[in-house]
Amino acid sequence: MIKKAVIPAAGYGTRFLPITKALPKELLPIIDRPTIEYIVNEAIEAGITDILLIVSSNKNAIIDYFDYNIELESILLSKNKVEEYKLVRNIAQNVNIHYIRQREQLGLGHAVLQAEAFVGNEPFAVLLGDDMYVGKDQPAIKQLMDAYDVVQSSVLGTMEVELKNTSKYGICTPKSDAVKPYVELKGVVEKPKVEEAPSRSAIGGRYILTPGIFKLLKNQERGAGNEIQLTDAILRLMATEKVYAYDIIGKRYDVGNKVDYIEAILDFGLKKDEIKEDLQKLINRKAK
Repeated sequence: MIKKAVIPAAGYGTRFLPITKALPKELLPIIDRPTIEYIVNEAIEAGITDILLIVSSNKNAIIDYFDYNIELESILLSKNKVEEYKLVRNIAQNVNIHYIRQREQLGLGHAVLQAEAFVGNEPFAVLLGDDMYVGKDQPAIKQLMDAYDVVQSSVLGTMEVELKNTSKYGICTPKSDAVKPYVELKGVVEKPKVEEAPSRSAIGGRYILTPGIFKLLKNQERGAGNEIQLTDAILRLMATEKVYAYDIIGKRYDVGNKVDYIEAILDFGLKKDEIKEDLQKLINRKAK
């Protein structure tokens, strides 16, 4: 059973500059909680017991967020603000959170490589910090964990995108006889030109990987963007192991995209009892 998850959170967040000059993109709020907390909670709800956050030297605020703030908690209790105390005290309970610094930002593959000692010789989950999911019936990563239980091989969480957007993603090439829901792959390519995209099946920021990926990442040549691409190592993994794609059922928000980020704020706000009515009125007023 998969119990460990890796969340890379060391990137510069250039799409949200200048705010990310001082604030990690993973702490950008969805109403009153940062995006990374929703991703951590997804892993917890899926049954993950240990999470490794891969951070950089300027992201200590992420570590602080998941730590206790004894001074703040004492002040809240002294003022009898019990509910507020519970809010800050109960962040990411029932999970062990570990941290490691990625000293250089050399790509997603390099980031995942930092997790080798943490993972050991067992399959593990990877959840990218730019992608938030609201699963239809269960968390997105749990869907992949269940798929792994069936195929006993690496599983890439996928979604179908418009052809014009294939250059933004890792794109899968299914085997000709592959049948959903567990689609065996014969190839995968990182951010292909639109005219060269092998399909519209895009990797959507969720993975279950076997530990064999680490051996390949150690000598992986740089690819797209002059970075060590996880997708390139997964392609090489297919030479020795089966790799599958599984379409995630649920709503995905690319919170590194400004419009998707705003949509996430609106959708989550409309689910909050204390603001949903006023927010709906605001939306209706703005839409006129």
